[in-house]
Amino acid sequence: MAEIFPFRALRYDPQKVQLPSVVTQPYDKINPQMQQRYYDESPYNFVRVVLGKPQETDNDQDNVYTRAAAALRKWQAEGALLCDPQPAIYVYTQVFKNPNLPTVELERRGFIALGQVEDYDQKVVFRHEQTLTKPKADRLNLLRSTDAHCEQIFMLYDDPAGEIDKALRPEHPPAVEVKDEYGVVHRMWVISDPKVIALVQQKMADKKLLIADGHHRYETALNYRNEMRRGGNVDRSAPYERMMMTFVNMDAPGLVILPTHRVVFGLENFSIFDTVVKLRERFEVEDIGQINDVAQTLERLRKAGKTKTALLALTAHGGFLLRSRAGAKSKGLAGMSERKQALDVVQLHKLVLEDALGMSEEDIRNQQHLKYVRDAYEAVEEVRNGAQVAFLMNPVRMEQVRDIAFAGEVLPQKSTDFYPKLLSGLTVYSLEEAAVGSAAGGH
Repeated sequence: MAEIFPFRALRYDPQKVQLPSVVTQPYDKINPQMQQRYYDESPYNFVRVVLGKPQETDNDQDNVYTRAAAALRKWQAEGALLCDPQPAIYVYTQVFKNPNLPTVELERRGFIALGQVEDYDQKVVFRHEQTLTKPKADRLNLLRSTDAHCEQIFMLYDDPAGEIDKALRPEHPPAVEVKDEYGVVHRMWVISDPKVIALVQQKMADKKLLIADGHHRYETALNYRNEMRRGGNVDRSAPYERMMMTFVNMDAPGLVILPTHRVVFGLENFSIFDTVVKLRERFEVEDIGQINDVAQTLERLRKAGKTKTALLALTAHGGFLLRSRAGAKSKGLAGMSERKQALDVVQLHKLVLEDALGMSEEDIRNQQHLKYVRDAYEAVEEVRNGAQVAFLMNPVRMEQVRDIAFAGEVLPQKSTDFYPKLLSGLTVYSLEEAAVGSAAGGH
């Protein structure tokens, strides 16, 4: 099933750079303010590779992608980025607090290695979300220019006994320790012992892999691999047949999924009173009045969601608790499995956004009149600032994601938010370095 491999990562030399000033959040989590801050922090900041700034003079020879490649080459030439001397896998831990339970400290353990890029129909790698064309085109241009996988895909595997984590308990100090802007402490150990690597490879061999984060980058790697195969030669050991992944046990503690709330704005002829009438056809609707205590309201939503779908609609006129009504029908649910129909996010999209508010699938996909917000307090503030309605949700459970994905189904976009994110800039998989290593008889 899953084939994993050690590799010689490109890594920042801590003698040349201050790690906290060069690592970043993943490219799709970087807003313009973060991007500018990263640029200001260091000339070696990794944002210049994963999300460079466009310029008015950009052309085919000089653009964000060519500048990303130039930055990687320059940093290697200056010794800011060094290639590890031996193929390795990299134990990666994150110590953090759940934003929704800030008194509890958690640790998420995983390891970074190369994974074989497999077509979905091989039933080795499973997705749980649909992808969009534009982000894949962007990431493909970056991969072509840099000839490197610069960010990790977040992969989940099933290991109830935790055998792989037990095999990866290094006794020496970490090679990397850095705290990010959210207070998450990231630590990384380099494991080059061939016996340990072989044991991990053996134990991963029967695993199925589920993409937690990085669907667009995974499908970009598939597209790039197919481009490189066009000569008809399939060499599964070629550098482009593999990509950098972080593997995390889905059965281990420390795996946190946050909800992503929806904020609706700018709909013509919107009336909350008419909307409530439509919602009552499909939900039990409880008017809970003005929201003065957001934390208390979220706890009420959590308790309501223990037995059935529960959503919270927030408007300028107050809040409405929606509980699923047995037998609610919608043409949008036709053809879906019962397990998928029962998901809160599916009922929100199909029964509320589409049926009650009249939004189309295309509107939702293109975020017309729709904004995704992770923080419930921010969603409340959006309504106070004029948004028509915000829908707060409970998070999807890990077992729901697993069952949906392994059944070959997908969730609506922004259904899961695995927290915390994997830092970018800890390791880079250079296809060029891998090709040189292969030619020299290495990995």
